[in-house]
Amino acid sequence: MQQSAEEAFSKMHIVLVEPEIPGNTGNIARLCAATGCHLHLVRPLGFSVEDKYLKRAGLDYWHLVDIHYYDSVYEVLEKYKDNPKYFLTTKAHSSYADVQYAQDSLLIFGKETAGLPETLLHEYPESCIRIPMIEDARSLNLSNSVAIVAYEALRQNGFADLTLYGGEYK
Repeated sequence: MQQSAEEAFSKMHIVLVEPEIPGNTGNIARLCAATGCHLHLVRPLGFSVEDKYLKRAGLDYWHLVDIHYYDSVYEVLEKYKDNPKYFLTTKAHSSYADVQYAQDSLLIFGKETAGLPETLLHEYPESCIRIPMIEDARSLNLSNSVAIVAYEALRQNGFADLTLYGGEYK
């Protein structure tokens, strides 16, 4: 998926920090393909990018995914230093629904078993947000969380460049 440098910075960014489960990353890649969001994967990954479960979850959408790899979350933060950043964590007190997302926001998610590093959350406390849930629930599935927040951010931006599949609804 070739785009100009300006276009690459004007779309929503999904950042996965050390994802561990190939099926989740495959589902998120499929969401990125369907919405035009950029996907950023921060190593180490808990799987090979050749993993059959990763490929199966993404099905035949891989050619539509604008995917980038990094060795540190700080590489992503530096590259997109002027973009709004939101760190998704169960430890935040602000809801994802209370944020005004820009079209080029970074939505940053941690690994399935541990979330984002505490040091990172302490560096950006005003940018930490969560998905509300009952007190006894530990967390939601990563791919579900990404979909919830990404579609809210896209909705706020008028679903720019997205269309209804199949044309007119009847």
